[in-house]
Amino acid sequence: MDPSKLKRFAQHARRLMLDQVKAKLDLVLAQDSAARRENPSAVKELEEQIAQTGKAQVIDKVAYTWFNRFCALRFMDLNGYSRIRVVSPADESQFLPELLAEAKQGHMDEDRMPEKTRQRVDALLSGKAPSHDPQQEAYRLLVVAECNAFHQAMPYLFERIADYTELLMPDDLLSGNSVLAYTREAMTPDACQDVEVIGWLY
Repeated sequence: MDPSKLKRFAQHARRLMLDQVKAKLDLVLAQDSAARRENPSAVKELEEQIAQTGKAQVIDKVAYTWFNRFCALRFMDLNGYSRIRVVSPADESQFLPELLAEAKQGHMDEDRMPEKTRQRVDALLSGKAPSHDPQQEAYRLLVVAECNAFHQAMPYLFERIADYTELLMPDDLLSGNSVLAYTREAMTPDACQDVEVIGWLY
């Protein structure tokens, strides 16, 4: 484990997450946003949370929630704790997360994915559902479903995701400049042999 490399990653990832969550929050709260039409209850919950604690506090909480989740998922991927790699490719020489690669082949775990999620993901990836970025949208749904499935097994590590926290998940999870790409680069297989890496990053 290289603490200096992990420190640089954590600082950079925090800034990136805060910027992306803030941008997403502004988008969601716009008067004519798609979120207001499609998830009015989640937007209402978000507005109530902002009224209680302030916008900066909400942004900070959502950013560290997703950062912690992504780090935990990467650690679990590399140590074989998950049935399928959620944020990592099946082979480290590849790029696409195994979870998405399998979904593109029509393989989704019925025990972990609600039927509604499976249908939506299938519609997005087959082109039946309109989307400006179907792969990103499908992957976000898959990640949330996995996190909620882990909540059932490990509620102490994976709290159930609040609806507004899901709304504010960063849009870019698949590009080479995404927070997940930086997470994989910093949390190498060697680094993840040490369980202390999770506590150190948190």
